Amino acid sequence: MSIHIIIDGYNLIRRSSSLSTFDQQDIQLGREALLDTLATYKRIKRHKITVVFDGTNASPFALQKDQIKGIKVKFSRNGETADTVIKRMAAREREKALVVSSDLDIVNFAASMGAATISSSAFEEKITMAVYMDTKGLESQDQGGWTPTTKKKGPSRRLSKRKRRNRIKIKKL
Repeated sequence: MSIHIIIDGYNLIRRSSSLSTFDQQDIQLGREALLDTLATYKRIKRHKITVVFDGTNASPFALQKDQIKGIKVKFSRNGETADTVIKRMAAREREKALVVSSDLDIVNFAASMGAATISSSAFEEKITMAVYMDTKGLESQDQGGWTPTTKKKGPSRRLSKRKRRNRIKIKKL
């Protein structure tokens, strides 16, 4: 099952230390820097990615483009917020979606619809690590094998089904 990553664009840009510097210079530079980073990530991981921005600050030229560098870009319409668009997409995609946002309202709604969620800062770490490993040619160090131990794990330590699904989707990043 493929993952559809739905990103709250301005939330990710403004929470990122590297992207926020571009955003402070010009809002368009921040969007372009994010899309460049995501294009590199998409080339490595091949997930379907949609970035949602508030359409109130967008130039009319930017509103016309639907896909940039393989990343689907959506701007909310006038009178509508990006949060509403993200919630609508999460409700439609359900288990196929991974929502990237640090906005608790969006995160709680997406989780209630069955979508996996990850914070903006954690997602930025994942894409930075994936790009770094690709440029350095490193293999993933997670061997996934069994480690012998005498520590007992009973059912009381087992995560809920929702949290286990969420963990599986995040491992695919």
